[in-house]
Amino acid sequence: MLALMDWREPVIDYCERQSGAFWAEPLNALSNAAFLLAAAAALTIWRRQGKADYPALALILATAAVGVGSLIFHTVATRGAMLLDVIPISLFIYGYFLLTLRRMFGLETPVAVGITLLFALGSYRVDASIKGLNGSAGYLPALAALAVFAALLWRAGGSDRAEIMRRRGAAAVLTGAAFVFLVSLVFRTIDRDICAAFPPGVHFVWHVLNAVVLWLLLRTAILAGPRAAA
Repeated sequence: MLALMDWREPVIDYCERQSGAFWAEPLNALSNAAFLLAAAAALTIWRRQGKADYPALALILATAAVGVGSLIFHTVATRGAMLLDVIPISLFIYGYFLLTLRRMFGLETPVAVGITLLFALGSYRVDASIKGLNGSAGYLPALAALAVFAALLWRAGGSDRAEIMRRRGAAAVLTGAAFVFLVSLVFRTIDRDICAAFPPGVHFVWHVLNAVVLWLLLRTAILAGPRAAA
């Protein structure tokens, strides 16, 4: 129960952290700069598009919040600080899922919101039912969603050749993002299993590769969005 949880309880879940000290995870902490770089790069594209795409801007801000929240978690390392890590990630996942349904597949808002809520519920059930994997099970639905989105976009039909090419271009990027995400999940999952062989662990690789994934997703969403009138 949340009310009974000790939010100050230390979290020592990674190879690199061997104590409750603030700077016990330098690699895991500093690697969060990758999320800030991804957000800054996406913001540059957003500005070039005319600053009219506020849903994409919200996702850019969520990406920056992922970096800041994860930095705090990997330094403070308490149950309370963990919320600053997981909440921005969840906001990005479900926000991007919703935006993709609206922007790439043209679903009406009520339908897109309903599907997103079902996806969130299914993600919770997967996370609660699959144990082990070093806490990576909760990300499997997001990986599956990326793969499904990419497959559907590859199969895009219609008479508008420009639209077909746009969708297939997005499909190529999402396919690449899904592959990078899969690799990043492997590094996240094996972190505690390789402590003896590599004491710093490889959780920091998850941060860097995951930032690449978010950058690819942001770029795709921004380029598919509206532009401000000249």
